[in-house]
Amino acid sequence: MAAGGWWGHRAVRALRAAGGSRWGRRAAPEPRAVGGTSRSLCSQGERGVSYEELKELKKSSVVHIDVRERWEVDRYGKIPASINIPLNELVEALQMNPTDFREQYNQKMPAKSDHVVFSCFAGSRSKQALNFATSLGFSRVQHYPGGFEEWAKRELPEKK
Repeated sequence: MAAGGWWGHRAVRALRAAGGSRWGRRAAPEPRAVGGTSRSLCSQGERGVSYEELKELKKSSVVHIDVRERWEVDRYGKIPASINIPLNELVEALQMNPTDFREQYNQKMPAKSDHVVFSCFAGSRSKQALNFATSLGFSRVQHYPGGFEEWAKRELPEKK
């Protein structure tokens, strides 16, 4: 854990920038425009990806992070090739030493320039994750608003 615990100054600053506080949640701010090479990453209204877009992205080098709780993934399964990092661990995880990240999550840590897509059950937590990552300097982030709920209606989930 980072010096100062989970609520170290960087985590608190990131949480506040994403619309929350240490003691409770406020309404999340509107997403900011993000720079990047893909047209779909450049404007506020296009920060979400559809089921079809996510399926296509998964054929490339996108990093897909599922921010649901571990018990949800254990009970219901997951979208294939996603990394489970519960939302309450995300700010700390995205600031970890890459070696510690690999040990904790069994995956390579995403770089701030990597294309990252967040998902959850139905889009609320993934939008918060997108805001957290943006506030930490990640420049190519999106979320899948349909989440696991939509994915499971179209495909069988992967069981742990």
